[in-house]
Order: sequence, then C-alpha cells, then structure tokens
Amino acid sequence: MARTCLAVILAAGDSTRMKSSMSKVLHPIAGLPMISHVMRAVRDAEIKDAVLVLGRDADAVAKAGAVEGMAVSTVLQTERKGTGHAVLMARDAIAKGFDEVLVTYGDVPLVRSETFQNARSLLSSGADLVVIGFEAADPTGYGRLLVEDGQLVAIREHKDATEEERKVTRCNSGLMVINGARALGWLEKIDNKNAKGEYYLTDLVEIARADGAKVVAVDAPEAELAGCNTRAELALLEASWQNRRRHEIMLSGVSMIAPETVFLAFDTVLQQDVLVEPNVVFGPGVTVESGAVIHAFSHLEGAHVASGATVGPFARLRPGADLGPDSKVGNFCEVKKATIGEGAKVNHLTYIGDASIGAGSNIGAGTITCNYDGINKHETRIGENAFIGSNSALVAPVSIGNGAYVASGSVITENVPDDALAFGRARQEVKPDRAKQVRERALAFKAAKKAGQ
Repeated sequence: MARTCLAVILAAGDSTRMKSSMSKVLHPIAGLPMISHVMRAVRDAEIKDAVLVLGRDADAVAKAGAVEGMAVSTVLQTERKGTGHAVLMARDAIAKGFDEVLVTYGDVPLVRSETFQNARSLLSSGADLVVIGFEAADPTGYGRLLVEDGQLVAIREHKDATEEERKVTRCNSGLMVINGARALGWLEKIDNKNAKGEYYLTDLVEIARADGAKVVAVDAPEAELAGCNTRAELALLEASWQNRRRHEIMLSGVSMIAPETVFLAFDTVLQQDVLVEPNVVFGPGVTVESGAVIHAFSHLEGAHVASGATVGPFARLRPGADLGPDSKVGNFCEVKKATIGEGAKVNHLTYIGDASIGAGSNIGAGTITCNYDGINKHETRIGENAFIGSNSALVAPVSIGNGAYVASGSVITENVPDDALAFGRARQEVKPDRAKQVRERALAFKAAKKAGQ
C-alpha cells in the first residue's frame, strides 16, 4: 500500500522585509502566488493531506493554498516562537498517524515535486529523518549539514560553527521529511534554551539521533530551494522560474528567437512548432496550438490561438479572444471576448470586442466594434466571407451577413443582410478653391491675433 504523508507548510511570517501590504507568500511568480506554487509541488508529490500554518492575511493565504486533489486544513499561529513551534501548530493533524510528515515553506516557489519524492523515498528505504540540503555557491549565513559515515549528525548554524565547519558548503534548506510515527514525540522534545528563546526545527536532527534514529540528507539544486524575503529576491525567483520554464518549453519543440525576452505564465501552453518572436508576454490562461506564430511585442492573456494562426507584431489578445485556424490578428490590434473564424483577417489598427467574425472575413484597418454604451456591453456578429472596409465603426448590437460588404469609413447601426453592400457615411462633395479660402482666412486670423499681442 502507498505510504501516507502529511505536508505541513509554514506560511505565518510577517513578511517585514518585503515591505508590502500583503503577505509575501501571496506575491506572484509567473502570475501565481508563491504559496500556490508550493502547494502544487506538494500535490504532485502524491501527497493528499496538508496543514497550512497561517499568520498574516490568513484567509487570503488559505484561499491561495487550496488546490484540487488535496485535503487542506489550516491553523493560526498567533505567536512566533521559531520553526519548531510553527510545526507543532499542526499537532492534531500529526497525531492522526501518517507514515510521513513533510515540512516545507510557503516562500520556496521553485521547489519541485521530484525533490519531495526523492526525500520520501529515503524514508521508504529505512531512514527516519531526511533533511533536504544543497551545495551553496556562497554558504555564508546558512546552517551547515555535518555528515559522518553517510549520516547527518547535526545542523550547525553559521554563527555557531567552528572555522572548520564553516568550510562545509553543504547547507540546510529547512525542508525535511520525518517518520510520522516518531514525529510528534521528537517535536515535543525541542526546547528554547538558546539566545533567541525560540524552538528550532533544526534541533530535530540531534534529538532523532539520540533516539537511535537514522538521519540522512538529500540534495537538490540551490536555485530550486531559494526562499524570498525582499522584492529583489522576488525578481530573482521570477527570473529563475522563467529561465527554467522557457528551457522546458523549447525542449518540447517550441522555437523562441530570443527566449530571455519572452515571459510565460504558470499555465501557458505552447504546442510543438509554435514560433515566438522577441518581447512577447503571456499572461495567465493562454493556449497556442501547433504551427502558430506569435510575432514580436505582443501581449496575450486568457486567449486561445489555433493551429496556423498568426498574432502581431504589437498585438494584444485579452481574455476571451479565440482565434481560429490560419486566422490573423495583425499589428496594433486588440481582441477581447471575440471569436475570429478560420482564415479570417484582422490586420491592423483595429479593436474587436464582444464579437464573432466568420471564416474568411476581412476586417479593414481602423475598424472598431462599438460594444459599450457606457453601461452595458453589446455583441457584433460578422458572417463568413464578409468584407469590412477600413475605418468603419460597427455600433453594437449589430449583425453583418455572410458575404456582405461594408464601405470604408461607414458607421453601421443597422443589420446588413447576406451579400448586401452597406454605406454609412455622407456623400462626398468637392468645393473648388474652398481650401485656399479657408487657409487664407486662418492665416489672417493668426496675424491679427499676433498683432494684438
């Protein structure tokens, strides 16, 4: 039978150094709160039960920490007495008798489920306590993992380490997995007899060893275990996440001309043979199907781009934009809550909102769907193979039939039947020499005004 595991996620910090009006674990990485990244990694490590230890913004953090497929409970830590004290906030859940107890933090959004699974596997093979560590490029300030004969004997804080111990570069991440049958007894033995008067989770190593337990360490990449305390560190985490995800996507068959300029969301889906040009931003909720091209300086959010479609350059797809196969949304166009049919073209300088455009239709430059009356939004329907001339305004609610033609510069306020031609503009008149007269009058006015000064 599969071993049961309880995850205890510590997310009660005051986030003082973040200098923010909200908890640091709510700050987003790739459009998703840090705590949500952590919870997804926990879930993907085949852990079904979790306790969130909350403090500041408890309700908002609990909401962000709720993930499908897991039973997540919460406890409130009103006093901050150290990491050992924080884990004991989950005492009632730990006492239920899980095979394993995983301890992690709400501000390590890059941690992978594989790292949790690696640590859990060591418990399955006989260890009682597994501490997740890393090889630090600069170990200054980190607790050192002291190993003898393959077992972890202590975690020595930097300030307490000897000169020889400070040469150790293998450091403590703070993440660990504990034998569930022994976890509560060990946690209750942690005391606060130290300079800060706090209960340190790191003391668990020596407590477990004194109890005859097998204690080991397992490593993960340093970047994966990075925490976040400041806005500067938040930016570094974002950059690291983006680099990792771009690499994964390119290995899956997506081309990026300048990957360092492309920004992805946590749920961006780019299928094989998609081409992404420089300086493209994907907000949440975007799927781009095989063979589509996203040209430079485009911004997409909540949009679906079908196979063979092209977007941009300098295009904006807002939530609800749905581009059909081989369709085109060109430069300086905006599409919102609208369907662009197969092979339809919205080439330049155009706004399409709350609309549907049939297959094969062409929308001329400068066309807008006037969808908002100041209070309500209204829909524009354009049939198949219709032609909308440049600089037309389609005042919704309005329908343009299949094969219909709207003359350039028209304001359309009534439905246009199939195959009809619609004009919505004044008839052109030409006044000979009138421009010259208007210009001379304007110059005379300007001269008189200057003389009066």
